[in-house]
Formats: sequence, C-alpha cells, structure tokens
Amino acid sequence: MLNVRVVKLGGNELDQPAWLEACARALLSLDPVVVVHGGGRAVSAWSERLGLPVEKRDGRRVTTPEVAEVVELVLAGPLNRRVVAALRRAGLDAVGLSGVDGGLLTARRAESGTELGHVGEIVQVRAALLESFLLAGLTPVIAPMAPAAGDGAATPFNVNADDAAAAIAGALHAAELLLVSDVPGVQVGGVVQPVLDGVEIESLIESGAASEGMAAKLRAAVAALRAGARAVRIGDLRLLDDPRAGTRILATAAQPA
Repeated sequence: MLNVRVVKLGGNELDQPAWLEACARALLSLDPVVVVHGGGRAVSAWSERLGLPVEKRDGRRVTTPEVAEVVELVLAGPLNRRVVAALRRAGLDAVGLSGVDGGLLTARRAESGTELGHVGEIVQVRAALLESFLLAGLTPVIAPMAPAAGDGAATPFNVNADDAAAAIAGALHAAELLLVSDVPGVQVGGVVQPVLDGVEIESLIESGAASEGMAAKLRAAVAALRAGARAVRIGDLRLLDDPRAGTRILATAAQPA
C-alpha cells in the first residue's frame, strides 16, 4: 500500500500567487501526494461576467446546466494549469487531470440535487489509475468534476472539492487527508480545536458553530475516515509543514452491542 497523502487546496486562495507557490514548495516534502483543487472564487467571477446566477446553499454551489459548463471550463482549464505549473516549478512532476480523464471519477446526482441542480456525489474512484501515476513518480492534480456512469459525453457533474478529495483519500486508503484553506482550523467560540471526534460534527453544524464551507469540510472529513482514509486534518498552509497544526478529526469508534 502506498503511503500517500491527499491534499485539497481551497479554491479561494488559488488566485494568490504567493500562497500557491508556498503551498507547492511545502508539498514537495509530502511526496507521494495527490492534489485536489477547488475553484469557487474563479467560477463565481466567470459566472458573474457571463450573467449567470451565483448562489450557494450550505456551502455548496447551486449549479444550473450553464453554470456546470463554467465549472468545467474554469476548473479543468486555467485553474488546473495554474496549480500544475506551480508544482512543477517547485520540483514535483505534476500532471493535470479532471475526474472525466481515464474514468477517474464516477458520480451520480446528489441526493439534494433537486435543490442544487447539476451537482453530483462520487460513487467510484479508479484508484488503480492514480496509483499508476504515483508509482511512475507523477503527482496527479485533479479538477473535481465527474460524469455519470456510462455518460462521459454529457456535461460532468459539479462535485464539491472537499467531497471529491474525501472519496479519493478513502479509495487510496491515504495516510492522511489534508483540507487546506485560509483558516487555521475548526474554531469553536473563537478557539481552534486541536481535535474533534466524528460524533461531534453534526451537533457543531446544527448549533451553527460550523457552517457553510466549514460544515462541508467536516462532513467530508467524516466521510473520508469511513471510506478508508487513516487520518484527516483541517487547517491552513501549516498543515503541510507541521503534523500538529490544524484540527484533527477522529474516526467515530464503533459502539459495542
């Protein structure tokens, strides 16, 4: 089993060249690594330029068919190239992919799809394809959109990048999933929590202590652990250098009968 880490880079920070360069340098020490990137800010900016609605619910984008096309255009195009170029400058042999390439990701319409539109949830990850890249010394950089099974010609579903990273980390039985953005960790009462148990997640969300984007990250963290990832942390760039940084999410222990 490869001792691989999966790193999700928040989309709101990717338009900051200094942040991305620092991230790329830090990732060099984590190799082998799989990178999944978001792109929310860029998608919103392009949607506004094209006169398309920008709406989110519980941290997830409402995706009309037209917005889904923008997501594919932006994430699999300039944004993916930007991340790949930064990693290659830092010394990683990065290769850009989308979930469509090689049947890497397969999705179905999300259960909340009636509210969110053309949004999917991952049902299958072609882990062997990623492992072949990693064994060849390559660093996959993945734009998180995914087609339905047997429907690769249609516009792929928009998939939340945290959810895609969680599914990939589970499929690879990753040593760690790192959800990297511009926040130092999960804050409760203004204090970053070093550790949270999975059983606490829904109560934090229901109480409003974790909302929107952070709620999505917490739910993705629990899903990753259930799917096979061995550890998950949420935080900022320090996650890549300091094993104690951020908030570690613990798997919920099975209760005795």
